[in-house]
Amino acid sequence: MTVETMEIKKDDCYVGLTHDHLNLNLVVDRVRSPRAGAIVMFAGTTRDNFAGKPVKELQYSAYNPLALRTMLSICKDIHAKHGLISIAMVHRLGIVPIGEESIIIAVSAPHRQAAWRAAEQALEDCKERVEVWKREEFEGEDGVWRANRDGGVGQRLSGADLALK
Repeated sequence: MTVETMEIKKDDCYVGLTHDHLNLNLVVDRVRSPRAGAIVMFAGTTRDNFAGKPVKELQYSAYNPLALRTMLSICKDIHAKHGLISIAMVHRLGIVPIGEESIIIAVSAPHRQAAWRAAEQALEDCKERVEVWKREEFEGEDGVWRANRDGGVGQRLSGADLALK
């Protein structure tokens, strides 16, 4: 990772936020171990549509210090719960074009079942709890800010709406 990366490594947990392209191999190398019988890696990518509308790109923003602490807390909990060897979670910020990765999660464990379960839980917990927000930019229309969750459609806010909050 580069100087554009904010990161925390504690025990066998690594978390990072970056404006750089994500490198699958670098994240997997963070969890590689001779004690591991399995490494599971998840890469979330920007797809070209949402609810039938063509997506131009996604833009991610975060409250970095809190997001990193939340990511680390998630990783530590999952590490303990699933008996992992190591876990890494890296989220990209800024503009993420179609087909590029916005998040990579890698886990290593003695056995594959724990690695599968841990990787899925890490993604779901990240989407539910981490202070990262995304803006979907659509072709030919305004973008929509939304919480970084699956499925829920965001709502446009006018200046008057923002003043009331």
